[in-house]
Amino acid sequence: MLDDKQRLVKEDCGVVRGRDGKMRCYWVKDDPLYQRYHDEEWGKPVRDDFRLFEKISLEGFQTGLSWITILRKRENFRLAFDGFDFHKIALYGDQKIDDLMKTAGIIRHIGKIRSVINNAKATIKLVDEFGSLYDYFWSFRPSHDSARATLTSLTDVMTTSPESHKMAQDLKHRGWRFVGPTTCYAFMQAMGLVNDHFTGCDFCHTEGSLVKQ
Repeated sequence: MLDDKQRLVKEDCGVVRGRDGKMRCYWVKDDPLYQRYHDEEWGKPVRDDFRLFEKISLEGFQTGLSWITILRKRENFRLAFDGFDFHKIALYGDQKIDDLMKTAGIIRHIGKIRSVINNAKATIKLVDEFGSLYDYFWSFRPSHDSARATLTSLTDVMTTSPESHKMAQDLKHRGWRFVGPTTCYAFMQAMGLVNDHFTGCDFCHTEGSLVKQ
């Protein structure tokens, strides 16, 4: 087993060696749930519209909190919000909002709950226009030349990008809430629009894709 000294973050390349010996992006640490999320989901392109809506909704709930807090509650959120089927969520009324505010295991923030309902209604209009959330969101994918495909150190870390600012501005213009440029960039990282696995995170970085699936 590795000792703590061997597992320290390599400041020059933004990765840390886990107890299983694998080098991962520094933010993962040793939480098994976080490791599975990092290894199996984060940065991999997603086509499914419900999953895309789920992720951007949960990014809104994360505001002011850590992602691991949201990740630990994700199954509760899925049950409470009908699997993030935006067609169903768009029909939520005051009674459902009251029920959600009483639901243990989610973030009971009235503004964030209402924003998900509002955004579900806006999503239906957006899908009518673009055909899918996938096609809409991927229209903001950076060009290959400007994409973050060579993240080599902590000094390279960004929290926004020109594309995330454009996405946030366009979503707000369409009536969305809790979708600032930082939220949008985190969404782009997670959903594979950019490959922000550090290059030292060998087994995930090499799988990162900037090609529309």
